[in-house]
Amino acid sequence: MSVNTNRYESAAARYFEAWNATGPAAVEKAVAAAWTADGGYTDPLAEVRGHEQIAAVIAAVHEQFPGFVFRPLGAVDGHHDTARFGWELVNEADGSAPVAGFDVVTLDEEGRIRQVLGFLDRVPAGV
Repeated sequence: MSVNTNRYESAAARYFEAWNATGPAAVEKAVAAAWTADGGYTDPLAEVRGHEQIAAVIAAVHEQFPGFVFRPLGAVDGHHDTARFGWELVNEADGSAPVAGFDVVTLDEEGRIRQVLGFLDRVPAGV
């Protein structure tokens, strides 16, 4: 059970804002608000560090899945400097969610993300 849920929920909200931002300037701004300057992102398909590389991964996902948005699945849970939450990638046109996963993030003392470890639970064939 989370002791400081607001800290974890705020970090997750900024994370989703970054993934759902559109346009390079908006993505860069949202990534800078969510991650530390040397923050990292690792999942089965990517391993990057720093705002520029994280923004590039987000842009690539937007290219591969145009018209999709990331939505949280369930509650954000956390303890100490670590939080976890589920998510799905939803097609805004028809509501389908072909991709879903689970992320574990570590935070700095200000609540910004130091590292994301992402797991993909559901992916379409060929991805």
